[in-house]
Amino acid sequence: QVQLVESGGGLVQAGGSLRLSCAASGSTPSISRMGWYRQAPGKRRDLVATITSSDTTNYADSVKGRFTVSRDKAKNMVYLQMNSLKPEDTAVYICYAEWRYGHYDPLDYWGQGTQVTVSS
Repeated sequence: QVQLVESGGGLVQAGGSLRLSCAASGSTPSISRMGWYRQAPGKRRDLVATITSSDTTNYADSVKGRFTVSRDKAKNMVYLQMNSLKPEDTAVYICYAEWRYGHYDPLDYWGQGTQVTVSS
């Protein structure tokens, strides 16, 4: 089992910045990939950025060059630095962790989400 708790959301003007944090607890040594998804009202949950245990990153095209995902494996934390925010970035941002152990099928874990609102 893995528990994920996000923090750092809020209201910001367009062009501003926010930093999201996610703390993982539980079976953290078996976490491989971590990252962030987002979901706007009435829309599906979409990938924002992920980072593997070897620090390989992957970003949605819409956030490349503006957002940076990072990870502190010693503290079991993942972060999302968001710069040059746009109103279309408004969504609930949800922390994600992929659990892998031996021959078992991987499991996905999700946080509760933190609201990010960007005003124009």
